Amino acid sequence: MARKSSLSGFPEWLPAERVVEQHVLDTLRRTFELHGFAGIETRAVETLGQLLRKGEVDKEVYAVSRLAEDQEVAEGRRPATSPDDPKRLALHFDLTVPFARYVVENAGHLAFPFRRYQMQKVWRGERPQEGRAREFTQADIDIVGDGQLSPRYDVDVALVMAEALGALPIGDFLIRINNRKLAEGFYRGIGLTDTAGVLRSIDKLEKVGPEEVARLLQEEVGASAEQAEQALALAAIRTEDTSFVEQVRALGVQDDLMEEGLTELAEVIGTMHRRAPGRAVADLSIARGLDYYTGTVYETVLVGHEQLGSICSGGRYDALASKGNRTFPGVGLSIGVTRLVMRMLSQDMAVASRAVPTVVYVALTADEDWSAAQDVAGVLRERGIAAEVAVTAEKFGKQIKYADRRGIPYVWFLGAGESGHEVKDIRSGDQAPADPQTWMPPAEDLVPQVTAG
Repeated sequence: MARKSSLSGFPEWLPAERVVEQHVLDTLRRTFELHGFAGIETRAVETLGQLLRKGEVDKEVYAVSRLAEDQEVAEGRRPATSPDDPKRLALHFDLTVPFARYVVENAGHLAFPFRRYQMQKVWRGERPQEGRAREFTQADIDIVGDGQLSPRYDVDVALVMAEALGALPIGDFLIRINNRKLAEGFYRGIGLTDTAGVLRSIDKLEKVGPEEVARLLQEEVGASAEQAEQALALAAIRTEDTSFVEQVRALGVQDDLMEEGLTELAEVIGTMHRRAPGRAVADLSIARGLDYYTGTVYETVLVGHEQLGSICSGGRYDALASKGNRTFPGVGLSIGVTRLVMRMLSQDMAVASRAVPTVVYVALTADEDWSAAQDVAGVLRERGIAAEVAVTAEKFGKQIKYADRRGIPYVWFLGAGESGHEVKDIRSGDQAPADPQTWMPPAEDLVPQVTAG
């Protein structure tokens, strides 16, 4: 992980690191499918108009153009496209906006509530740093309804994500949960009408601290010192159970939207407290910067690695997708897979047992044995055992050293005449007779294993 890259912000893994990333993806996929989520993939590009219609993300988007188009403009054969042209194509910066478009376009072919997971690359033009890249992989789950969606699904996605993250070798983590209705109703109740602006300021709380947030609230959204103090008092509430409800009410603010948010958040936290104890807290400082969230919002941190930021976030959105008079409310969570894997590797949180899938290296006694060695390897592969064959009959010591350097655990020696085949575990030095039709390595050697570091 200390390697220098020729292009900053576009990480590339070494084989053993890729094994760790693949383990993460496989674990997430397996968990999502156990909970009934269907996998989809959306195109890499969307129109700028589609990408920029929600949230303040315009500075992060990579627009794309054809080289031939640039040449045509240079030669005066066509006018230049405006950078702000909403029909211009750009790489997607997350998977939620493309998914909303996918739902609208395919609504007639989907059964609602629709449960989907999606694992893809996304691109974001921000300054690369630890935990942040310009090209990275996300793993999302969303549940979308047609017209309405029960608040119980807000609990459902949180439980699924807690189970998925709990199956990874990442140590303790904490899902921090809030509700935008609660926050917006509270701000409205204290007289702050620019609730989106307040949320954007509160979202900076951990980065700049309460004093700076108080200043921002007064200068940017017109809050009084007392209103800023009340907004910060709400953000300071954090409980592992539903006791946050009384703490909010003790602040003396009355608002119907706030009460609705309190009820919804209490159901989520109460269920998480019972079914996944220690995995979630009500944290009323969580705001989420994107504008399309309308209810429950989530951020997840690794305990002891909080400076990394959220590794998994998301929320409820009731109006992101619509088609005529039909709306498709949804709730979802997104794991920053690349951010998570970066930390797992840099802190030795996970280690791959080997860098290659190969279990057996079939050695050659003589060059003319190559065909017979291919036959042995073919039988092993038919039985699900990954095998490679030597291409030249070097000294056995060199062939064993090559297998060891690659991380291949076993070397196979062909039988000569009436003598049988033998296989050597080059880690222990043990060597024993073996039949390619029946020999099987221990289960832990069949595929590379990823264990906690």
